[in-house]
Amino acid sequence: MVEFDFIDITPFDLNYINDWYEKVCSEEGKQLGAMSVIIGTDEWLLEQNIKYLEHDFYTDIITFDYVEGDIISGDLLISLDRVHENAEEYNVSRETELNRVIIHGLLHLCGYADHSEKDIKIMREKEDYYLSLL
Repeated sequence: MVEFDFIDITPFDLNYINDWYEKVCSEEGKQLGAMSVIIGTDEWLLEQNIKYLEHDFYTDIITFDYVEGDIISGDLLISLDRVHENAEEYNVSRETELNRVIIHGLLHLCGYADHSEKDIKIMREKEDYYLSLL
């Protein structure tokens, strides 16, 4: 079950994510546990980045991993401002970019990394595949 929260922004419907995440977890041989997707502003996420990770820079997503075995649980903290900027930079819709960030966080919880060029290539292929299921 995915819970949603919005910090300093107007809430919007993300209920489609529940079924999507269930499908992704199933295809990855995992089970969806407790998940939170929290979406806020750049300034809010910067505060979280400094507080929890001691990183003093803007980012689009922070993923907190509470995975136990094959049960996928975690918190995804997302900056809507960053998502909108990324959408412009990559010339995609805001909705597409938000979905990419949302699936990116889940893929991290499923065990995918993005530290090396090889990891990034695999992550992008997975993102593209799972975006195609929407």
